[in-house]
Amino acid sequence: MSVPDTSDLLSQVALVEEAAEDILADRRQIIDLDKKRNKTREAIRALQKNKESDKSWVCFGNMFIKLPNKKAVNLLEKDYNQLDEELTDIRNKLKPKVNNLRNLENKEDMKGFGLNPLSKEELRAVEKML
Repeated sequence: MSVPDTSDLLSQVALVEEAAEDILADRRQIIDLDKKRNKTREAIRALQKNKESDKSWVCFGNMFIKLPNKKAVNLLEKDYNQLDEELTDIRNKLKPKVNNLRNLENKEDMKGFGLNPLSKEELRAVEKML
């Protein structure tokens, strides 16, 4: 039985650490984007409930702008959809990264990890069958 070379072992550990850090960075980004998305959703709901005035002050970046409520809601909905797309993209890229980490650790792929939820159309079809 041969003793593994120290440099090979260190390079393997470095690869595992790099893959793990990449996954952790993505998870932090998912949390941050999800917080932004929830705040945007709350703002949309607050503007939709606002019946007292036709215009509201909205903060975009580092400036406040007074906009008609409908215009502000439209802009916020666009931001919400963009955040939702970014979250979906990051989540989809996270699965292969986790599988790569497990391969580097010489572990099996997680069973059921690649499952995707049913789409609305698929869910309707299942409900019709039941």
